[in-house]
Amino acid sequence: MILKGFKQNSTKKHLSKLLNSRHVFLDEDKIASLGVIINIDETDDFESFRKLAEVMHVKQNKLKIIAFTSNKKEDISAWDVCFNPKDFSWNGKIKNKELQEFLDTPFDALISYYEQDVLALKVLTAASKSKFKIGVLQSDNRLNDFIIKTNLKQFDLFKNELIKYLNTFNKISNE
Repeated sequence: MILKGFKQNSTKKHLSKLLNSRHVFLDEDKIASLGVIINIDETDDFESFRKLAEVMHVKQNKLKIIAFTSNKKEDISAWDVCFNPKDFSWNGKIKNKELQEFLDTPFDALISYYEQDVLALKVLTAASKSKFKIGVLQSDNRLNDFIIKTNLKQFDLFKNELIKYLNTFNKISNE
């Protein structure tokens, strides 16, 4: 129990370090690749993100979705990558190779679609090499560059607002 507390504190320090060292890089490039982080304990609407990618003109091979569960079950096969707290070691280091590959991918945009205050999810959002980070309202507004305040159950509202603002920012291709 004490070791778990030490591990959590070291991960919080790592998260703070990641957030403080982040440099926001905004360019005029269109969004061609999209990463999505969801908490499967909150929502399991995988197909909505595929449809959102289509509306954003992101090709399916440029879309990568990962899911988090606080359960230790590995039998969720509908997701590209499903991870749990066991995939993290001390200082928030990632033990899962596929998860590390996701974080190292320089997506044009990353959507962090979760509300629960889960340290592992925050570390993933902060550690991602994505250029533009989008999320729903969370406890730490340093995690995302653009925040849309909606309830997770209101995905259509989130999608409509996101598309509206991405068009305003000229980030969606018209192809």
